[in-house]
Amino acid sequence: MTLIKKTIVPLIFILSCGVAKAQQDPMYTHYMYNTLVINPAYAGSRDALTVTALHRSQWVSYKGAPMVQTLNMHTPLRNEHLGIGLSVSNDKIGVSNTTSAVVDFAYILKLNEKSKLALGLSAGANILQANLSTVQLDQQNDPSFQNDVNNGITPNFGFGAYYSRARFYAGLSVPKIMQNNILDGKQQRHYYLIAGTVIKLSDDLDFKPTTFIKVTSAAPVQADVTASFLIMDKILLGAMFRTGDAFGALVGLNITDQFHVGYSYDYSYGLKNFKYHQGSHEIMLRYDFIFSSKKQIRTPRYF
Repeated sequence: MTLIKKTIVPLIFILSCGVAKAQQDPMYTHYMYNTLVINPAYAGSRDALTVTALHRSQWVSYKGAPMVQTLNMHTPLRNEHLGIGLSVSNDKIGVSNTTSAVVDFAYILKLNEKSKLALGLSAGANILQANLSTVQLDQQNDPSFQNDVNNGITPNFGFGAYYSRARFYAGLSVPKIMQNNILDGKQQRHYYLIAGTVIKLSDDLDFKPTTFIKVTSAAPVQADVTASFLIMDKILLGAMFRTGDAFGALVGLNITDQFHVGYSYDYSYGLKNFKYHQGSHEIMLRYDFIFSSKKQIRTPRYF
């Protein structure tokens, strides 16, 4: 089947990139702030009701390019060993749109006065919609594109482990264990490793390196490496590199001890046949709701 209209090229190209680059799941430059989407064991780790909102526009100016919004919240419970969370996301790519809702549960073990280990489980569902009938083809009677996909629901489950100290964290996770059949083939199982630390350089300057490693079958291992500097516990300036894909920069501001805003820009150098995009942009907001003045909250909280 030959597809010659420009309206279908973005869909085919982007879906092929998803298979080659392991991008069936959305990617985030602000992965270190959007951790609950990556690892359910992160739920309740900030000792507050934390709400995070993120918007990513990828490969701006290219028709049909990915766009994703996420909203997640998590909190510890009265039992200090338990944390819960909820994540909602909307991922649009080409003529398809996937809405996801995931509930997270974490059991938190206090290893000693300085460190914790959490084990997490998640359960959720994806709702897929695809307007296949709007695609313009050479052969308008192709049965594969005659019917739209509406409310195609697929359940899924995930698992994660998350170790944390005041200035270090590391986590392993498989956010989607089930390999469901989806629009662009079979959903691949992704294995994630995250880690980060904060190194004190002076009274007013900290160095914050982080990484996010993604492993899936039939695709190269991909790693995000981010190096940031935190100035006076207020301003964050950093650079990022994603192997085989992109480089960029991010900035952030702690408006208060509870409210953080961030912006990032990255450019996909790895898209050899896709040179005319204007990069990818992310905006991130995070707020910690602290309801008890008697509760001791660690400040600053780096992760």
